[in-house]
Amino acid sequence: MKKLLYGCLLAALLPISGALAQSANHVTIYVVDLEKCADFYKNVMQLEVIPEPFHDNRHVWFRTGPHTQLHVVKGAREVTSHDINIHMAFTVPSVEDFMRHLKALHVRFGNWAQTREEPEIRPDGVKQIYLQDPEGYWIEVNDDRF
Repeated sequence: MKKLLYGCLLAALLPISGALAQSANHVTIYVVDLEKCADFYKNVMQLEVIPEPFHDNRHVWFRTGPHTQLHVVKGAREVTSHDINIHMAFTVPSVEDFMRHLKALHVRFGNWAQTREEPEIRPDGVKQIYLQDPEGYWIEVNDDRF
């Protein structure tokens, strides 16, 4: 009886769990200096500012794709260290053009190890570079064509 009940419970949960496996719609970062970070994402990353519902001078939202957003929220007490393994990734038409843009703005970038200011090629052929926003969040920029 327990096995049958467990099987029915599991079968009842499967459709719910499948329904929850949707695509992401936003990522939020928590920052100390909202103005500096918003300027970075608008001018360095060239993201479009979009309306946000709070209107409290603590939120700036950006479009990152057709149905995805980056929410930058003020309120962190201090800037903390972030590991490069935890990063956001953005695709651009040309990594070289984006590198020229970063150089013109004097924004540091490099390979994964941050040992040279040039892209590296992943095993799947995607070219990528890494940089950090003003509060140390890591960002990968690549030319993926998935």
